[in-house]
Amino acid sequence: MSRLPLDALPEIDTPRIPPAKRRGFATWFASTGWRHLIGVALVIYAAFPLLYVLSASLNPNGTLLSSNGLFSTVGFDSYVRLFDNPQRPFAAWFGNTLFIGLTTAAASVFLGALAAYSFSRMRFRGRRFGLVSLLVVQIFPQLLAVVAIFILLTTLGDVFPALGIDNQLALIMVYLGGALGVNTYLMYGFFNTVPVEIDEAAKIDGAGHARIFFTIILRLVAPILAVVGLLSFIGTTSDFVIASVVLVSPENQTLAVGLYQYVSEEFTSNWSVFAAGAVLAALPVMALFLFLQKYIVGGLTAGSVK
Repeated sequence: MSRLPLDALPEIDTPRIPPAKRRGFATWFASTGWRHLIGVALVIYAAFPLLYVLSASLNPNGTLLSSNGLFSTVGFDSYVRLFDNPQRPFAAWFGNTLFIGLTTAAASVFLGALAAYSFSRMRFRGRRFGLVSLLVVQIFPQLLAVVAIFILLTTLGDVFPALGIDNQLALIMVYLGGALGVNTYLMYGFFNTVPVEIDEAAKIDGAGHARIFFTIILRLVAPILAVVGLLSFIGTTSDFVIASVVLVSPENQTLAVGLYQYVSEEFTSNWSVFAAGAVLAALPVMALFLFLQKYIVGGLTAGSVK
């Protein structure tokens, strides 16, 4: 078989692709540039308060007016003064905040999950009325019941001292009663997304409601548990009104109530110490958010049913 020489092959005209035209600044800004501008503006708007508080905590002068310049002077005198004041025990406030916040978050998640599982998987008389009641109760803010809470805890303290005024357990019970309704309603919607076939398959194998709940359902609803726990922890650690009413003695107070003492009387001289305490108070919330981020981002129900 003879082969044709290369010069005898017919020439094929290939269309030439014209080079891409370089877009001008006006075209780029009209299409995508304005989005970058808005994003940078929002980042600056969100980061400025954080930088200002951090700069104020590192300013050894300690006054409000001298903290206007960001990082003009840097020192750790405010953090030293924060832990060297025996009349204002910051370490005790920090420990009380962690204890109350973590206990309230864990109890809110557990009790809310139990109630949500009951409303989602069981059928009983008064189920619909109970769901509507939980929703209606949340319309009224908890701050409206501050006087009633104070009178109730004062009366209970005469019978059960652990549930009286100036007791951390009493404050935890108040937080649980106020957040149980909304947490249950949030979890109820997420529990309904879990396929019922998983429960039916487990019941065929002889599992009861308790085993299904603790070994199967809790693992599948981990994202909503993480969200509810994080929101409960943030709301508890940042609360001031109810905590200031229930907790009276300085050694039992939380960070929100204790740090207010630095700016309530001498507003200008203790601003740097107050900012240092605020920076340290934000660390547990940030650490908990980073720890629960993997549960918040991804859902665990994918692939659970074959």
